[in-house]
Amino acid sequence: MTATTPATTPEPTPAPAQAGPQKRSPLKDLPADLSASAAVFLIALPLSLGIALATGAPLQAGLVAAAVGGIVAGRFGGAPLQVSGPAAGLTVVTAELIQRYGWRTTCAITVLAGVCQLGLALLRTARSALMVSPAIVHGMLAGIGVTIALAQLHIVLGGSPQSSAVANVLGLPAQLADPHPAALGVSALTLCVLLGWGRLPGRAGRALRKVPAALAAVATATAFAALAGLTLPRVDLPSWRSHALPEMPEGPVLGLIAAVLTITLVGSVESLLSSVATDKLIAAERGTDNRPPRADLDRELRGQGAANIVSGMLGGLPVTGVAVRSVANVKSGAVSRKSAMFHGLWVVLAAGLLVPVLDLIPLAALAALVMAVGVQMVSITHLRTVTRHGEVLVYATTIVAVVLGGVLEGVAVGIAVAVALALRRLARTRITLTELDGVHRICARGQLTFLAVPRLSRVLSQVPHGGHVVVELDGSFMDHAAYEALQDWQNSHLAHGGSLELTGRGGRALAGTGPDAGTEAGADQGRATDAAADTGSGAGAHARTAGDPGADPGPVSGPPPGAGASPAGHGRTGSRSGAGGGHRSDSGRGAHHCCRPWTPWQNHCDHRAAHAPAVAADPGGTVVRTIPSASGVPAAETAPRRRGAGQLASGISAFQRDTAPHVRDELARLAREGQRPSQLFLTCADSRLVTSMITASGPGDLFTVRNVGNLVPLPGAEATDDSVAAAIEYAVDVLKVASITVCGHSGCGAMQALLNSHPEAPATPLTRWLRHGLPSLKRMGSRHHAWARISGRLPADAVEQLCLTNVVQQLEHLRAHESVARRLAEGTLELHGMYFHVGEAQAYLLSEGEDFFDCRVFDSVGQSV
Repeated sequence: MTATTPATTPEPTPAPAQAGPQKRSPLKDLPADLSASAAVFLIALPLSLGIALATGAPLQAGLVAAAVGGIVAGRFGGAPLQVSGPAAGLTVVTAELIQRYGWRTTCAITVLAGVCQLGLALLRTARSALMVSPAIVHGMLAGIGVTIALAQLHIVLGGSPQSSAVANVLGLPAQLADPHPAALGVSALTLCVLLGWGRLPGRAGRALRKVPAALAAVATATAFAALAGLTLPRVDLPSWRSHALPEMPEGPVLGLIAAVLTITLVGSVESLLSSVATDKLIAAERGTDNRPPRADLDRELRGQGAANIVSGMLGGLPVTGVAVRSVANVKSGAVSRKSAMFHGLWVVLAAGLLVPVLDLIPLAALAALVMAVGVQMVSITHLRTVTRHGEVLVYATTIVAVVLGGVLEGVAVGIAVAVALALRRLARTRITLTELDGVHRICARGQLTFLAVPRLSRVLSQVPHGGHVVVELDGSFMDHAAYEALQDWQNSHLAHGGSLELTGRGGRALAGTGPDAGTEAGADQGRATDAAADTGSGAGAHARTAGDPGADPGPVSGPPPGAGASPAGHGRTGSRSGAGGGHRSDSGRGAHHCCRPWTPWQNHCDHRAAHAPAVAADPGGTVVRTIPSASGVPAAETAPRRRGAGQLASGISAFQRDTAPHVRDELARLAREGQRPSQLFLTCADSRLVTSMITASGPGDLFTVRNVGNLVPLPGAEATDDSVAAAIEYAVDVLKVASITVCGHSGCGAMQALLNSHPEAPATPLTRWLRHGLPSLKRMGSRHHAWARISGRLPADAVEQLCLTNVVQQLEHLRAHESVARRLAEGTLELHGMYFHVGEAQAYLLSEGEDFFDCRVFDSVGQSV
């Protein structure tokens, strides 16, 4: 069933603009920010001390970095709800610098790294930092996590960490043979509380879980050690009067430059990734009316640079955005950047007033906490992601290189492996030649570049002259050298009387006759058909056979040698032209490739004759068909192409003859049982979108709603035009569909008109209807919403960007309909976004969430070969 929505309705109430969040009173936000800052402070305090312990820096340095990160980065950064401070990602780098240059020189390196971050921010390179492969970034963080866990394991066992990850591994057997029972017991208690805190049952458990697990674990271990009277190394905060400040860097210039670049690179990437992750969490947790502005990454980099300058000058650790604290900030209800700044203020007060309490904390408890953080940095989710994308080699290599060589060396190795893997994929091409029933099939899998030309030429030379060849090109790129090699061979093969067929992946014929036929299409001007399973109009469940009236006999090879056909193949009957340009002359509409299903009427032949006529050309070039007269005597006449009602009648006639016999039983069943569609499919009225073709669906599968621009007016905005809302209600409440798909497409005229619209334009039915698309236009230009793009590339132009954004926006409009919201809450309805690129004949589905570029991504739907 198809419900078509006209755009000829009286002027509706304009859809409410999807603008940014409304401004709120600062005093109104203050309680929420104070509450969130307290929660973040309770997490940051033990983690800051633990990270300082892991680096070998003075313990006050962790508190300095936490305070500066909260106050300076919180005030000047570009991510309002991100919380900055000392992070585990820089632990290994900082520890190595302290061992090599000393603590005061490390502080100076931190200051210089902050200056570099300011320079990068001024150059507006923040987005470029995110161009590093996710496999390298996650591999770097996982390698750092492994190094941290190995070092802290020695403290957990009551010993001291070694200078490198390899030394820690080699020294582990001796440490395991002589553990310190008290330290091991405190560490075990810390880990048990840390891991089990979130699983406390009952009402009391829910109340206790409001206390951060890290704080609860350290407090429990501290209380146990104090009550049991255990003799353990504890936190020892010296007087702030003796706190070490930076000095002029001393050491090899190249080594110092490498150290500054390492702190800059790791700190910047970790901060920016944390900003993006925080934005994603905010988008998932809150509605559009309760969101702060999206992160300004260049401003965030400036804030991080300023924080590192201040932290280094005050003798603190390097500062970066911390995902754990940022997540806690968002989930605790923070509204503005004041929560991060208050958290920094609480750290300052604690450093001055709670020193006696902090001195009671066992170092083993802090080591166990940091070890758990290091283990969590090796994320199973990230491993699954890189495995799914074929990047596991880059991920694993980066981990090993970071553990064995260091962060900067590990990242360099990871980049080298990623580049080598990309070049291998580009250069790897598999070319095979098979022969079956006299037909030679050449399959080229991968990209055809100059590197593959020798193999391609060797395979092509094995094809005998005069044979029929099918060349299957399964790749997305062909360079000039490969093109010329294939073009020259094609010309030679055709000149020797052979025939040729170029196909794409899965045997789909290409649109042209040469290797430059870069696009695939259903109507390929006389080439071989697809597999003989087309049944017409997407409705068939029966494959055609050679005996069917409308059967497509499939590819017809050239004549055997000596058949008397001309080299060019002109005048052949029942065979293909050597150039692939003639129609087959078998009788019946289905035998004409140009008239197969899914080909436009304008490409159809005239089939008013009882039999397919012979084709000739008069000296003037007019196509003349020999048509039998009423007396049976052929009469030559020029056959005009049908138009208007004649085309419609011809199409209906073809359906009754070729398709109806295959679908009659199924339609009869649907007539008896009624429709039970599984999908509500809402798409544009564009004539190039054939829903049953692009979804391979049949009768009874889709309940289709079509209108100009695939728009879903918000409830209350339709005025007297309730057709879309009525169709949604009927599909959701009456038909009980399981999912709703909003499908946009490339080159949408409605989106083009929306981009070119002017407020003073006269009110016509079309302009009034397109007002329902204004929220999509505002969303595309808003910083408060994620962008949308196609996987692997950016939008081609503003029209494609708006087409993609419109799909995302209309899905939000769907959620505003009462029936849809109810079914979504029940978990019985799914919403999907889809984009169809007409020129590529390629469908894309909207993936869940956002990528790490902070975009909603449409992934291409693959083909099973």
